Amino acid sequence: MPTFFDSHCHFDFAAFDQDREELWQQCQSAGLTQLLIPGTEPEQWQKAEMLSQYYKGILIAAGIHPWCVNQVAQLSADLYDLWRKQLQHSACVAIGECGLDAMIDTPMDQQIVFFEAHLQLACEHDIPLIIHVRKSHNDTLRLLQQYKPSAGGVIHGFSGSKELAEQYWRLGFYLGIGGTITYPRANKTREAVKHLPLEALLLETDAPDMPLIGHQGERNSPLRIVDIAASLAELRGETLERIALTTTSNSQTLFRL
Repeated sequence: MPTFFDSHCHFDFAAFDQDREELWQQCQSAGLTQLLIPGTEPEQWQKAEMLSQYYKGILIAAGIHPWCVNQVAQLSADLYDLWRKQLQHSACVAIGECGLDAMIDTPMDQQIVFFEAHLQLACEHDIPLIIHVRKSHNDTLRLLQQYKPSAGGVIHGFSGSKELAEQYWRLGFYLGIGGTITYPRANKTREAVKHLPLEALLLETDAPDMPLIGHQGERNSPLRIVDIAASLAELRGETLERIALTTTSNSQTLFRL
């Protein structure tokens, strides 16, 4: 059976509180053996850590999502102490989810301050980043070129052109491929994933968000990682086994497992 790695799943969210244990058993039976819970805000880090201790195969990251920037009073010394402590946890393999989002009300200048804090920590700890970017690729690329984080990272939920993807790949960043590719209207992204090196791609569900085509309005599930892999295999004309093997290896390489 192929084995899969969901590189971005909010498995700690309340949407999974009622059936988390049963669902994780189903995931393992389907071949999904590893899953990474991104950080969203300091108050969430402890729950993610507890889940990583309880469920074998669950990994975590520590970061402040751009949507949560307004909930953090300031980048205080106490926050940095807590953050660095979280990065020392054995299951913590990345910094993030962090980045820039031009589609929200939080001023971009404020978002950049927080994004730069993540970049500085990534450089300090030599640890990969999980980056959220919407309508702000120019600023994101500029900051990545400025800081040059040596451990690279992943552009979460990538939707863009082959040319944009290649810019990130050259900077040491993988592309997180999720349910977007199941929608025929996402022509640009579907074309990009056809032609990029498979070695540049990770699989992700972003569950409970980003439902696949035919499942709009439903809770997305990490079980859908198999469907995403199958869509990628069809687009690229490759076997499901090769997609699973290479993307899982890519995730393990990036997160140094």
